[in-house]
Amino acid sequence: MVPSEENQLVPKEVESAAEEPRVLCIIQDTTNSKTVNERVTLNLPASTPLKRLFEDVASKVGYVNGTFDLMWGNGDNVTDTQTPIDQNSDKTILDAGFEPGKKNFLHLTDKDGEQPHIMPEESGTTDDSVQDRFIGPLPREGSVGCTNDYVSQNYSYSSVLSKSETGYVGLVNQAMTCYLNSLLQTLFMTPEFRNALYKWEFEESEEDPVTSIPYQLQRLFVLLQTSKKRAIETTDVTRSFGWDSSEAWQQHDVQELCRVMFDALEQKWKQTEQADLINQLYQGKLKDYVRCLECGYEGWRIDTYLDIPLVIRPYGSNQAFASVEEALHAFIQPEILDGPNQYFCERCKKKCDARKGLRFLHFPYLLTLQLKRFDFDYTTMHRIKLNDRMTFPEELDMSVFIDVEDEKSPQTDSCTDSGAENEGSCHSDQMSNDFSNDDGVDEGICLESNSAAERISKAGSEKSSLLYELFSVMVHSGSAAGGHYYACIKSFSDDHWYSFNDQHVSKITQEDIKKTYGGSSGSRGYYSSAFASSTNAYMLIYRLKDPTRNAKFLEAHEYPEHIKQLVQKERELEEQEKRQREIERNTCKIKLFCMHPTKQIMMENKLEVHKDRTLQEAVEIAYKLMELEEAVPLDCCRLVKYDEFHDYLERSYEGEEDTPMGLLLGGVKSTYMFDLLLETRRPDQIFQCYKPGEVMVKVHVVDLKTESVAPPISVRAYLNQTVSEFKQLISKATHLPAETMRVVLERCYNDLRLLNVSSKTLKAEGFFRSNKVFIESSESSDRHVAYTDSHLWKLLDRHANTIRLYVSLPEQSPGSQFRRAVYQKSSGDSGNLDEACERVKGPVVNMKSVEAILEESTEKLKSLSLQQQQEGDNGDSSKSTEASDFENIESPLNEIDSSASAENRELENQIQISDPENLQSEERSDSDVNNDRSTSSVDSDILSSSHSSDTLCNVDNASIPLANGLDSHSITSSRRSKAHQGKKETWDTAEEDSGTDSEYDESGKSRGEAQYMYFKSEPYTADEGSGEGQKWLMVHVDKRITLSAFKQHLEPFVGVPSSHFKVFRVYASNQEFESVRLNETLSSFSDDNKITIRLGRALKKGEYRVKVYQLLVNEPEPCKFLLDAVFAKGMTVRQSKEELLPQLREQCGLDLTIDRFRLRKKTWKNPGTVFLDYHIYEEDINISSNWEVFLEILDGVEKMKSMSQLAVLSRRWRPSEMKLDSFQEVVLESSSVEELKEKLSEISGIPLENIEFAKGRGTFPCDISILEIHQDLDWNPKVSTLNVWPLYICDDGAVIFYRDKTEELMELTDEQRNELMKKESSRLQKTGHRVTYSPRKEKALKIYLDGAPNKELTQD
Repeated sequence: MVPSEENQLVPKEVESAAEEPRVLCIIQDTTNSKTVNERVTLNLPASTPLKRLFEDVASKVGYVNGTFDLMWGNGDNVTDTQTPIDQNSDKTILDAGFEPGKKNFLHLTDKDGEQPHIMPEESGTTDDSVQDRFIGPLPREGSVGCTNDYVSQNYSYSSVLSKSETGYVGLVNQAMTCYLNSLLQTLFMTPEFRNALYKWEFEESEEDPVTSIPYQLQRLFVLLQTSKKRAIETTDVTRSFGWDSSEAWQQHDVQELCRVMFDALEQKWKQTEQADLINQLYQGKLKDYVRCLECGYEGWRIDTYLDIPLVIRPYGSNQAFASVEEALHAFIQPEILDGPNQYFCERCKKKCDARKGLRFLHFPYLLTLQLKRFDFDYTTMHRIKLNDRMTFPEELDMSVFIDVEDEKSPQTDSCTDSGAENEGSCHSDQMSNDFSNDDGVDEGICLESNSAAERISKAGSEKSSLLYELFSVMVHSGSAAGGHYYACIKSFSDDHWYSFNDQHVSKITQEDIKKTYGGSSGSRGYYSSAFASSTNAYMLIYRLKDPTRNAKFLEAHEYPEHIKQLVQKERELEEQEKRQREIERNTCKIKLFCMHPTKQIMMENKLEVHKDRTLQEAVEIAYKLMELEEAVPLDCCRLVKYDEFHDYLERSYEGEEDTPMGLLLGGVKSTYMFDLLLETRRPDQIFQCYKPGEVMVKVHVVDLKTESVAPPISVRAYLNQTVSEFKQLISKATHLPAETMRVVLERCYNDLRLLNVSSKTLKAEGFFRSNKVFIESSESSDRHVAYTDSHLWKLLDRHANTIRLYVSLPEQSPGSQFRRAVYQKSSGDSGNLDEACERVKGPVVNMKSVEAILEESTEKLKSLSLQQQQEGDNGDSSKSTEASDFENIESPLNEIDSSASAENRELENQIQISDPENLQSEERSDSDVNNDRSTSSVDSDILSSSHSSDTLCNVDNASIPLANGLDSHSITSSRRSKAHQGKKETWDTAEEDSGTDSEYDESGKSRGEAQYMYFKSEPYTADEGSGEGQKWLMVHVDKRITLSAFKQHLEPFVGVPSSHFKVFRVYASNQEFESVRLNETLSSFSDDNKITIRLGRALKKGEYRVKVYQLLVNEPEPCKFLLDAVFAKGMTVRQSKEELLPQLREQCGLDLTIDRFRLRKKTWKNPGTVFLDYHIYEEDINISSNWEVFLEILDGVEKMKSMSQLAVLSRRWRPSEMKLDSFQEVVLESSSVEELKEKLSEISGIPLENIEFAKGRGTFPCDISILEIHQDLDWNPKVSTLNVWPLYICDDGAVIFYRDKTEELMELTDEQRNELMKKESSRLQKTGHRVTYSPRKEKALKIYLDGAPNKELTQD
């Protein structure tokens, strides 16, 4: 046995001859679907014993040694891949066949069919020397766009299964809650906050624990401190916020969350010892002042803050601040108010120059700095993230930023502080009047001189103690549109830095912290941010270095009593979960099927049984699970191995009733490649033995006399049996003679093969696991006829293609008595299959067709004027022999029931399926019987893309089981065409590009009568809820029949000719779509589909249903639906306009004349080619189902006279007014750019040489922001014709913007630009067109104090 070899050698360091060679082992864990992609790598000395190899693998993957096997991975040189490596051997890995310098692949597998045991958490190794030898990737679950370029990758494989070696517990990312996890871990690692939270005691009698935010934080902190899990959930905390699952998919700003959560905690902690905790830890004070530079008068107020926002770049600058210290100096740097920004001085009683600024009066114990990396770019009108480099120190001296002089001011001490609910806001309006003789000194005046020295001394001591140490860096990786948060936190217990990245906690160094400064290694310049790393610090938290105040985490013995109880409670819950997981890990879960003995339906469930339960115990569980107590005794049931996909019984388990299920099923696995079937029998029957290697054959006996196909009989056979031996086997099972037996194998749909070579094996004939055969063993002469001409072939062919449909008839169909008479008359007829196919004849009426009328009138229209056209609409034509009339078609009812010869046909083994949902759409029609008007323009837009209005092919060619158990595909060719190649088929032909096809072929016969006319119907009682009094038919019909023939068969039951009712196919959720393509077959239908019949005029040959929309070029919504109309092939545009006039008047209230409107092409919302009056549908204008056209009302006489002309829509841009004029149509005689400019100059008055134009972008009306149009469009393209790149204007309806190049662009102030931007954004959003300024819509971050989102008491 040798390991697999790879051509690529493993890189090795240059080593001396005295050094021992090393062996690289790559182990793949194949025991679990979750770990199958993991690789464990060991680089071991060649002298390592095999025992040590197993020990190292067990330590690495977290499994108990001895509970798994190692096998060689597949390779070219492997001689034995199935024998496990001997764990107890004393051989070295070199002697066992491992090769130094090459990759040795191993598979970790189950041992004796049982999955490996996971190593208990407490026994996990933390030996760094061992960990360093292993390299294994760790999946980053839940990370969104995380780069984590600073994080050490030396994760252990066992961390997937157990707690991190750091001893800290991670938090599970619910979806996009990384920002929450970062803040929670920071608060947990803050001793003062955690200790104070533990001291608070929850009173269950006063509040629901589910909605108590402090209590859920307590529970979370206890779990973070005591859990043995690798990561814990935060769902209980977010539930206490009042959030639902949708909030998990909203990413928010971590600083915003900090504010909102602190406010919520303050509300919850009112009237408790922790009421002022947030202020004591995080709140600082600053003075916001304005000082007159003329008289020295100073107005000020005291503000409080919880964090200090630091700007990355000064406003209007391309250079970022280099450090946090630099940004802090800029924060307190005063600005001069002069010029138009002068300050009104209360003392001077006039506007004066003044100095405005901020002074820090007090810094909090925990100092929070927010680096404002998110900004708005007014050039691109998008949010951006500033990735510039900004350093921050590990120790920050804030004494240089405190204002000592202000500390001596009595006004500062006596000022009432205000709590800042929002950044930079304050509720205090107190002002003090300070006077100073020295205007150049920016300080307050002390009124109590005797205490000045004392105050200065006190302030000086405070300055000397303002040294802060960094302990938390919250990092953002990504862009302004979204990204990922994680936290780098220093533990005050051991002074080491750790990365808390959702589930993953790892130790990092100070160098890793420096990588979060941002920026790039090059010099800082204007474009430095664009090319910088997107991973950088966003929030910094410092703690004051004060030995008298710096706290340590509470030890377990110091916990308050209620926390000790909570710890014990959480441990018990975790142990309970662990026991449950252990049970789950040892539970086999497999699909279970059972054919109900009385209901005869296949039931499905999931069998969950412990691996140590015996087969007999599993049968009892399955028996109760399938609820068979009332149907069959327990001793009449057994479990067998089953393949549901092939409907194949693989084997039975005789004599293994006491065998554990884990052994029978091959161990506990996440998925199994087979299923189980709970097989039942009658008390007088015995179970058949199913041996591995057998194939199952379902045998259907065919009776040619009654034309019936019997239910299947299951027979077991072997693939190496011959056809002759197989016939003998069937003969024993069916008691039919083998000598006269014909066996037909259905390999797949449309493939019925006669097995007539007796010496061939079943394998050679194409048998597989599960097979279906039809047998016939009579003495009839049909045996001597060619197979494809035989009665047997025809019967099987019909059997395979017959489907069952449920047809809903109109509630009050006319002619019901006549229909009943016809049904009675036809019920007595009988005959064979061929006769039935020949008896049904379509109605033939010698009337002039619409094509004949319109073709002749079209010829006249081409040579006469418009007045002459109206006079020559009626004419004779001898070209057509079609039997239809444009205005009226009378079809006598078919009085012969074509199904009489097949009344005794049986459809057994019916399998019901639900209506298919993933099918292409048919033409949408309103449910109103007599009105075809579209109910929604949206539907029209969606459905207009479909050219086929009826034939709906099966998705991905997937087979659909029929009622008779066969598989159905869309018919591509008939079986007869395979048997008799060269014969032309007519039943599935269709006219190209025809919306509704003729019911009759060229000979005047019904197309449907040519072949496949099997049709049988019977009354049917629908389920409850289908409508009272509604009549239903259950119809068995050959799905290769055309819709036309199908409608003719339904005429006796509807009571009106087929041209006077419509067929609607009913889909899931009761959606109805009209089927209108008469020459297409029912091949897209499947068993148990529903059909609704509605009275009303159906489309005739050559007719199309057309949706007419009004084009309103200067309206906010330029596309307005008007009505549904019917256009006919061969009709002129003028004729269709004449038919539209009365409909427009009655339905839309538009009283127009024929010359006052035009029709034009509609492509989605874009206006296209203008249709001229003499254009003919199908000849000059392509027309199809669900066609849509624009109707445009003209202001004057129609200017479009020929196809050589070009109509474009022009719109003037006035840059000096920042305004767009209305659309004006320009009709060009050619595609010349010069002519276009001349026309534009003519309508605008702009000199020709000053005309500049640009083509509009996007869909009509090509809306664009007026802030962008002047520079964003491609003005004045260097072309001479319109039909070349980059214009490509070849059709009517193009949008052209033009301007006067001498007209200057209006200069806007920032306020005007912002106001205009808001208006444009609102306008473009309303019209549904592109909005250039489209900030990501964010849901407001709220915490609901009572856990109810619909309450008024919320924290924003």
